[in-house]
Amino acid sequence: MGFSALNRILILQIIVMLGLSVFITLTVSSKTKDNAIDHMKAIGEERAKIIETFVDNAEKTLTYFSRSPEVLDVVKRAKELSWQDLQTKLRAGEFDNKAAQAYTEALSKDIGANNEGLWIGSLDTIVINHTNSKILGMMTRKEAKQNDTDPDVPAQARIDDLISKLKVAGNEGVYNTGIIISPGSGEQCLSLYKGVFENGELVGFVGLGIYTQGLLDTLNAISIPDMQNATYSMANIRANADGKYTYIFNSAVAEKITKENAADVTKPVDNDELVKIIEKHSDVRVSDEDITDKYEYNNGKSMVATYTVIPKYSWILTVDDTTSEVYSLTHTMILYLGIFGAVILGLIVVFNIINKRQAVINQKLVSTIAKNNMTKKSLNTAMFKDVLTGVNNRVSFTMNLDKIKAEEGSPVYFAMFNIIKFSEINSQYGAEAGDLLLVKTSETLTEFFPDNEIYRTGSDEFMLVVPTKDGSPSINEVMDKVNIAFRQMRVPKDIENVGTVYPEYKVAVGKRRAGAADVSIISSLKKKMNESDAATIGNIECIDL
Repeated sequence: MGFSALNRILILQIIVMLGLSVFITLTVSSKTKDNAIDHMKAIGEERAKIIETFVDNAEKTLTYFSRSPEVLDVVKRAKELSWQDLQTKLRAGEFDNKAAQAYTEALSKDIGANNEGLWIGSLDTIVINHTNSKILGMMTRKEAKQNDTDPDVPAQARIDDLISKLKVAGNEGVYNTGIIISPGSGEQCLSLYKGVFENGELVGFVGLGIYTQGLLDTLNAISIPDMQNATYSMANIRANADGKYTYIFNSAVAEKITKENAADVTKPVDNDELVKIIEKHSDVRVSDEDITDKYEYNNGKSMVATYTVIPKYSWILTVDDTTSEVYSLTHTMILYLGIFGAVILGLIVVFNIINKRQAVINQKLVSTIAKNNMTKKSLNTAMFKDVLTGVNNRVSFTMNLDKIKAEEGSPVYFAMFNIIKFSEINSQYGAEAGDLLLVKTSETLTEFFPDNEIYRTGSDEFMLVVPTKDGSPSINEVMDKVNIAFRQMRVPKDIENVGTVYPEYKVAVGKRRAGAADVSIISSLKKKMNESDAATIGNIECIDL
């Protein structure tokens, strides 16, 4: 018996709707997976920024300390003595180091409880001043003793290696030995050294150890919505003397590093997939940008991880979780859409109202997709300020995204300013010139937009957020002020003892018409900037976000 015309139409409609359901299921599940990975990447990038800020602040603190007159005076006088005479005088209290000791102790208090030790050393590694005044006169690079009463013998090879690295770092740099287990305290800390120079000659050095537990407490406080079992770890991408890549910390083993568990936490990397990733990026240069990607592995459970390579310090940070938790929304969506497709089929066959049901189904699907695209939440962590410029930083911007909402008739404008060839400016004119340019850029934005939020979202990148109310300020007013501020930024900067810097910028402006802001704003504005050369006054365009 043949099918009637109506039945053939019904069968065709059923086939089309089933095909459409399968297509939507695959598309939505793929998009949801991508969103989950992007969410993990964003979390990893924010943790990397917190770590970089922690190290950068410590290096700047040590640099400022090294350039104090009290430090220069005491190392110059120490250099005139043999190490034996210096050690004897320090232990007998006959070497005048009181001013430098007072300054060392005062700055140590400012650093706070995370300070393992701030100190001043001679070129023979004799401790001239230290947070702990009881160890003055100690030699930090010496050969092992058979008996405690044996005299100190300098470990000359180790001393020469330290001096060499201090000279390579130069007057502008810091010798960062990395995050280590301190041989003195047995606790994990960031270990830094900075040379003290006079007229280009190395005359002494300063050192600083910062406990990492404060950093770990901050990282542990960052919750990840819908990923309660996620862990994070950080490892060295430079092999040790045994040719192994070692963990620096690993929350899957312990969230607090103690003397008892340090060996378990900082063991060699035992994840074969992670080792492959490290070997792939082991040749990165210090000047390279951070690298972010993902990989999957199996440790008895199916796992997915995203990683961020931090070339400046030769570290790699990972965020790991089970695939079942990361993709839980995807699995739910597949099940939901499968059931939904069955309901569609039943409704078509039973009620024979194909056209009306198709409209309802499409509307519900669009609503479902829209709702799931709104499930991203900003990281629930503390706010941070950019130390150099005083404006908000990338972490603050991410945390404030859910508070930035545009409404119909009251859009929000985002303006991104990127300093062109910033690394070349640092190389040619010095880090102080680069710092001055960053400060001047933030001051200009603050001057012309005093009532708006300004963020430093990258090493050479600033973001301006301009909300409106009932259309005020208008797009023309916003663009006029952006152009005026941009003109002021491009004014040549005279750098003392260096020369004149002629800064150039890339500028991108975007308009959010309605809805909450999200991390796609940064990528959209960066994409717009990368499509054009240096900005020119009057030719800056505004795109829809």
